[in-house]
Amino acid sequence: MDPDAVKSTLSNLAFGNVMAAAARDYQKEIVAKEKAQAASASHDEVDLDELLDDPELEKLHAERIAALKKEVEKREVLKRQGHGEYREITEGDFLGEVTGSEKVICHFYHREFYRCKIMDKHLKALAPIYLGTKFIKLDAENAPFFVTKLGIKTLPCVILFKKGIAADRLIGFQDLGSKDDFSTRALENILKMKGIIDEKKKDEDDEDDETYMSMNRRSSRRLLLLLRRRRLFRLRSKD
Repeated sequence: MDPDAVKSTLSNLAFGNVMAAAARDYQKEIVAKEKAQAASASHDEVDLDELLDDPELEKLHAERIAALKKEVEKREVLKRQGHGEYREITEGDFLGEVTGSEKVICHFYHREFYRCKIMDKHLKALAPIYLGTKFIKLDAENAPFFVTKLGIKTLPCVILFKKGIAADRLIGFQDLGSKDDFSTRALENILKMKGIIDEKKKDEDDEDDETYMSMNRRSSRRLLLLLRRRRLFRLRSKD
């Protein structure tokens, strides 16, 4: 047999053995990692199962549920009072509407006035965002008594009621640069400055979400602390 051919064959066999060994080592490493991950997951599951019965976490959960329930009930009460939408009312409804909520925005308008339609558009956009304030409108032609009593001489006229009292008003677009192309944000900022809507957008919904998230963050931190304490305790017990 050719000596060079023998050498080549032996070399190929050696290389093949090296590759086979490397493949076996790699496979062992993969299996070891999978076992380690499974063990870790099992350990975490045990910890979480134990924490499910932890009275402190149960208390946090109960507090969170109670807070969310309270916010939902509050929101439902406001919706029953007519909050969350921009509604048209009649002169006969007026007193009950403006005295039935703590904060009320009432737009006295005329059906044919272009600027009243502009104001309508912006108030309609804000009504579902600020649930804490009631948004209503009243046709000035059909409410002569209150137009006279409130001294309304220019339309649109947006009167801001606080606890049933006319606390402030927007006459025409005077506070909005006297221009027709003002933005909803501009009106929003004016109403905030006058204290008739809250600083926080979607006050009720956001408060609900923020309450949930805040409690969830606190609960998560407590969970992590409890996990760490348990692990430290176990380590000390082993030592």
